[in-house]
Amino acid sequence: MFEILGVKRANYYKWLKHNKSERDLENEELADFIRKYDEKFNHTLGYRMMTDRINRDENKNYNDKQSLQGDENTWHQVNHKTKRRSCTVRKSNNTAKNNLKRDFNASRPNEKWVTDVTEFKYGKNNENKLYLSLILDLYDRYPVGYAISDHNDNRLVFNTFRSAVDANPGAHPLFHSDGGFQYTSPVFVRMLKDNGMEQSMSRVHCCIDNGPMEGFWGILKCEIYWG
Repeated sequence: MFEILGVKRANYYKWLKHNKSERDLENEELADFIRKYDEKFNHTLGYRMMTDRINRDENKNYNDKQSLQGDENTWHQVNHKTKRRSCTVRKSNNTAKNNLKRDFNASRPNEKWVTDVTEFKYGKNNENKLYLSLILDLYDRYPVGYAISDHNDNRLVFNTFRSAVDANPGAHPLFHSDGGFQYTSPVFVRMLKDNGMEQSMSRVHCCIDNGPMEGFWGILKCEIYWG
């Protein structure tokens, strides 16, 4: 083997007995995390999402390039998100302005929240429906509140909002949504004002106005629902 690879025998044994550097140990640790999380999430995570989850859950600071090199055999198994052909359109005469203006950057936690409701079908013939309402913090694109129900109604959105407020007391973010009936209801508008939040809404037929939320749904369904 040494002759074929052009490696000196002495160099091999020197490498075999050398003390591992901090980078070597770090890469070995990362490779173990990658195998663990790849199994945990059923081979659905790409290297960027893998890095985010490991850093968040394990309190680490790996970069995407390290994860990509850490275990390259993992990444060919990842499912790819399908292109979304349309988005839900809702109309209302009582809507707020688009104060977010597609500025999806946030410099601190609880500066900007975005929200939406999505539908899941289940059962032998997909005869049942389940609705997930969720709020994302644009600072790190991480959920700050959510609720699940078999009815897409005001209570679902109200419970989502309360869960986010309870988890982040004293937060006063810009709150962005589409123009759905839940978000234009007088009760919900009052809830925002009582918590010192400015309301913002997407324009009709412009789901890109809430792009990060639409992207989150795509990733979630690809990794956990369709996958």
